[in-house]
Amino acid sequence: MNPSNQKNSWKHLFTLIRETKPLKVLFGISLGLSLLTTLAGLAIPLLTSKLIDDFSLDSLSRGVIIAMIAAFFIQALAGGVSVYLLAKVGQHVIASLREKLWSKLLTLPVPYYDTHETGDSVSRMTNDTGVIKNLITEHLTGFITGIISVAGAIIVLFYLDWPLTLVMFSIIPLALLFLIPVGKKMAEISRGIQGETASFSANLTRVLSEIRLVKSSNAESIEFHKGKDGIRKLYRLGIKEGIIQSLMSPVVSSMIIIVLVLIIGFGGIRVTSGAMTAGELVAFFIYLFQIIMPITQIIVFFTQFQKTVGATEKVLSILQLKEERLDEGVEVKSLDEALVLEDVSFGYEPDEMVLKEVNIMAEKGKVTAIVGPSGSGKTTLFSLIEQFYRPQHGSIRFGETPISTFSLKTWRSMLGYVSQDSPIYSGSIRDNIAYGLEGEIPEERMIEAARMAFAHDFIKELPDAYDTEVGERGIKLSGGQRQRIAIARALLRDPDILMLDEATSSLDSQSEIVVQEALKNLMKGRTTIVIAHRLSTIVDSDQIIFLEKGKVTGSGNHEELFASHALYRDFAKQQLRIGEREGLQH
Repeated sequence: MNPSNQKNSWKHLFTLIRETKPLKVLFGISLGLSLLTTLAGLAIPLLTSKLIDDFSLDSLSRGVIIAMIAAFFIQALAGGVSVYLLAKVGQHVIASLREKLWSKLLTLPVPYYDTHETGDSVSRMTNDTGVIKNLITEHLTGFITGIISVAGAIIVLFYLDWPLTLVMFSIIPLALLFLIPVGKKMAEISRGIQGETASFSANLTRVLSEIRLVKSSNAESIEFHKGKDGIRKLYRLGIKEGIIQSLMSPVVSSMIIIVLVLIIGFGGIRVTSGAMTAGELVAFFIYLFQIIMPITQIIVFFTQFQKTVGATEKVLSILQLKEERLDEGVEVKSLDEALVLEDVSFGYEPDEMVLKEVNIMAEKGKVTAIVGPSGSGKTTLFSLIEQFYRPQHGSIRFGETPISTFSLKTWRSMLGYVSQDSPIYSGSIRDNIAYGLEGEIPEERMIEAARMAFAHDFIKELPDAYDTEVGERGIKLSGGQRQRIAIARALLRDPDILMLDEATSSLDSQSEIVVQEALKNLMKGRTTIVIAHRLSTIVDSDQIIFLEKGKVTGSGNHEELFASHALYRDFAKQQLRIGEREGLQH
């Protein structure tokens, strides 16, 4: 890593720490205690040398003994408190960082998740913050106290005997010639391990979250080999890391032995010549070990820091993304307005438009149905209305006001959405129906919503009724049951704009009839937009929009479209035939 990159790495880490508003007072106290610990530790060898030089039972200095005991006590107490305070500061930093990252992940716009795997985001939240946590809570303490200890010990060594100190440090330039390139290689390998770990974690999340698809597709062998490739890559990088460590370990050990030999040899000469005392030579050895241990901590810190560089950059890259501002914008003042899409064009890719110059007016208190072949952009319309995406051209208005000027929180609170895949999360049925609503929901309101969604009867037959756990993605419920809970959720929100995307697609005919009646009651006085393939769902709609390849090719009520639109007529006839067959089966 060149100096400019090294400087940027430190800058990124400090930027990240600064954003968490660290406990500066505690940090300052801990540094002061670390300094006190170091000073006490530095005093012990000097006091030891004095005892050795003046040693005799008759001449034992009470003052020196008391000073040594006090130094040991101060070193132990101040050191322990300092480590605790630094750990507390570090834990505060990481907790704040994870809160910021969690808040950011929740408020990032939907397009971010279109281009990033869920496992990748999970890795940022867990693995990367874990790496940063290890650096701050485990290694930063040793790094700070190590620097203070080494600096203090070197000053005292020069004071004791500067020629011997210079001889001892003559080995350092030779060691650096080896350690610097090896350190750079270690940094490169560490970044590789970090990247591969994130990739491996993302793949695990992808596979395990869709384990039923894996098993039903007999894809266990394929996924095993993909996972095995990731494991092998991590294995090879781990071996390379082991080789580097195996080279560094004997070099460091050899350095220590050479330094000891130099001190014993040259130090012995200095004692013999009277340039220094035996006690000072003993102190010299103690200071040497006081330098070696902190240097080891400093080296470990820099090794861990190299691992942290990649994690820091990845976390920062997320924190610097533009998020949705849920509270920015005006509140909706009038609810008696039409929802208007005017010349709306949109594409997930700039050169591939999914919707092309779409014009729709969904009036208050009326039902607007949107039909058309698969892939014509029906669900994309709903995503635009929810402001998950912004149109490339045209505008979406509520009355005369563009919906982009409303605060997202206010606007989305007006919407009730039931999709065709009925998202259910792990938890109780009660939690799922009341999801997103703040405060205590009265039992009567929840039961009423469930009744209207034709869900209450099957819920009360479950072992724990509304407190029954549904499992991950609602796996313990049937498709129809999940759909009815999703409808109950929308009913409980009492939305001003109701959006139904194949809302009854998973219901049997009997359930569909009841839910359709419930939905008719809910639709009264609301702006309702329905996407459906079943004719029974839309035949009574006030307005039907036929969407074909992203364009509106027809609009009107059922009779008008049946008479004027060939594709709609074919769609209706096909539905009638399906209805007749279902009637015969029943």
